[in-house]
Amino acid sequence: MTVDDPLYRRHSVPVRGGEICVGVWGDDGPLVVLVHGITSSHMAWALVGPELSRDHRVVGIDLRGRGGSRDLPAPYGMRKHAADVAAVVEAYGGGPAVLVGHSMGGWVIAETARLYPLVASRLVLVDGGAPLPVPPGLDPSGDDNQIAEAVLKAVGPAYARLSMTFPDREAYRNMWRAHPSFGEWSAAIESYVDYDLIGSEPALRPACRLDAALRDARDLYAFPGVTPAALPSPAVFLRAERGMLNDETPFFAAGYATEWLPGVVERTVAGVNHYTITLGPVGAAAVAAAVRERVTP
Repeated sequence: MTVDDPLYRRHSVPVRGGEICVGVWGDDGPLVVLVHGITSSHMAWALVGPELSRDHRVVGIDLRGRGGSRDLPAPYGMRKHAADVAAVVEAYGGGPAVLVGHSMGGWVIAETARLYPLVASRLVLVDGGAPLPVPPGLDPSGDDNQIAEAVLKAVGPAYARLSMTFPDREAYRNMWRAHPSFGEWSAAIESYVDYDLIGSEPALRPACRLDAALRDARDLYAFPGVTPAALPSPAVFLRAERGMLNDETPFFAAGYATEWLPGVVERTVAGVNHYTITLGPVGAAAVAAAVRERVTP
């Protein structure tokens, strides 16, 4: 069940500068708001949304500069995304809502909870949200080339594709089929990949704006002055056992999240990587279970 799910539809929500695009699954139950990663879209939740819609009202956001929200203007950054998340929660009843964030989305929902404490009842951080170690030589005031190099090392081909064009959809699918994290192609992955393309053949390109990814990356690192801080809402951190490229080095080492986010409950999801923790059945089930555990009395 992905974009063919009869309960799935797209809406637009007014925010500062225009309208933000959201995907909605389900009509009834507690509100869950899903926030994707740095170069992604709400279709990263193509498995999680339908599963949670059985007993929740689920809203997945395209952050400004990505997907259907590509044309929302700058500024970017976690504070701006947090304001957009708060506006979406308000549009769907005012909350408090369970906020779920994958990768950079973890930083977004953490900032949302800190700036808008009435918006979030609980947080589910999915392999994201704890400040990253600063790469050697990276200065918070550095130029975009410095930031780009750091992001490329952290995110790999997912970031490199933002400067590429593709002659047709199949070429773009083939690029993702070759990605080491996607050993088994699925309808959910294909929906995620197809939704990402804009433009016309033979010059299709990813929807994520490069300048948005570069600006947002500045907020992800533990630069001087960033210190461990507890979250104002109960939170669970789901850690993928494997890394960005399905390698044995995870994106977050065991215990790292609890060092930077005191009080968070950290769990390792075995057998998944940074992508399949949402786009694979095992990871999607773990995310859905964490949401249900945290909202069921």
